[in-house]
Amino acid sequence: MDRVDVAIVGGGPAGTAAAWAAADEGADAVVVEKGVPRADRERLGPDSTDAAGMLDYWLEIMDIPAEELPDDVILSVLDGAEFIGPSESVTLESTGIDAAYDHFGFAFHRAKFDDWLRDRAEDAGGRYEVGTSVNAVETDLSGDPRHTLELADGERIGADYLILADGPQRTITTGVLDGFLPGSRSVSDYLSPDTANHIAYQEHRRIPEELFDPAHIKFWWGVIPGHTAYPWIFPNDDNVARVGLTMPIGMDLADVERPESYALLEPGDERIPAGATYLERLLEREYPGYDIEDFPLVEDRGKRGGTEAYPISSTRPIDSPTAAGIAVVGGAMGTTSAFHEGGDHVAVRTGKIAGELAANDRLLAYNGRWKKAIGEEVLRNVTFAEVVRGWEPADWDRIFAATRAMKHRGGYDWGGALKSGTTALKLVADYRWTKRGFGDGKYVQLRQDEYEV
Repeated sequence: MDRVDVAIVGGGPAGTAAAWAAADEGADAVVVEKGVPRADRERLGPDSTDAAGMLDYWLEIMDIPAEELPDDVILSVLDGAEFIGPSESVTLESTGIDAAYDHFGFAFHRAKFDDWLRDRAEDAGGRYEVGTSVNAVETDLSGDPRHTLELADGERIGADYLILADGPQRTITTGVLDGFLPGSRSVSDYLSPDTANHIAYQEHRRIPEELFDPAHIKFWWGVIPGHTAYPWIFPNDDNVARVGLTMPIGMDLADVERPESYALLEPGDERIPAGATYLERLLEREYPGYDIEDFPLVEDRGKRGGTEAYPISSTRPIDSPTAAGIAVVGGAMGTTSAFHEGGDHVAVRTGKIAGELAANDRLLAYNGRWKKAIGEEVLRNVTFAEVVRGWEPADWDRIFAATRAMKHRGGYDWGGALKSGTTALKLVADYRWTKRGFGDGKYVQLRQDEYEV
């Protein structure tokens, strides 16, 4: 049996960052990643999906300066984001959070970013086992090793510490953590992929020169049902953009109130349309006079044929049973958010923290450390998602108009709200009140002390 200090399940940003940090601290660390092919990647790697982008302050959460990233990772530098409702919109040129990066953010090539992380981990001495998957994990807290991984190829790996980084599908995480929950409780009660998560779909399309905006990401809210459901256009390089959307899994059209108020639903729809249908309708609505053929698919990008679909964890995070020598990181622990369509920064940071602590036999500190590093970011996301719950198209229009007023009248605090009307005041009040309710770590839905270790 292969013996290591730290075994990591999953080779995405969280898992690879964990291996990088652990190896950098002198530990023997190995990542097990089943590996999937992509049209734009030469070697097998994680199930990478190009993300929305990287905001300025996310770089500091991730703890990786932009200048360290290779040029081919960054596809376009962003100056702002446009939020578009059914009839109102607002453009923001600042995240409102202090950061060293000089721009609003950047769009990046996720597969190349993953490969860069892998190279850093291997340069530090970590191993990256790709082409096989973990079938099961056996844990014996009094044993040596504490954890034994059974691989699909028949190999076994023994490890003192186990880091679970298998993303929002949690194919291994759920079974491992269920062994530490009392009675019939399951991690799926908190992080069920079918009830608490979203599906995202996107297409790489070449945009006509006169329509291509390389400096702004665009989001449409209130045009498809679901309070955290929205289409987007993210500019890349060479007039290519990712046209995509996020929507809840399993939404039923029969449960949608006033479907006629959603711009991308049509009277003849008998069910929620497929992602590709939504996107065709979006382009037709936003760019009248153009046909879908004017936005051709770029088939050598993405996972296959210029398209890709992927799950997003859209829930509140969980703690880890660190007394068992286990840490859950990134999407597997529920830190990513469908509300802002981004999670690479919190994935990398939680992975780095877990890897560093495991290498130094200090994993008991993990739950406190991740909250200190990313707790405010998670709290913002959880709060926003709760504030907008139940909003309909007219609500998004009112809020975008109020936000635009605050932008020009003093900012997004009480002072700007007082100058911008009752809608702005209510928005700030709802946000502050909801955020207070999730304070003191209440955004964590499964606490460390609930595990039986």
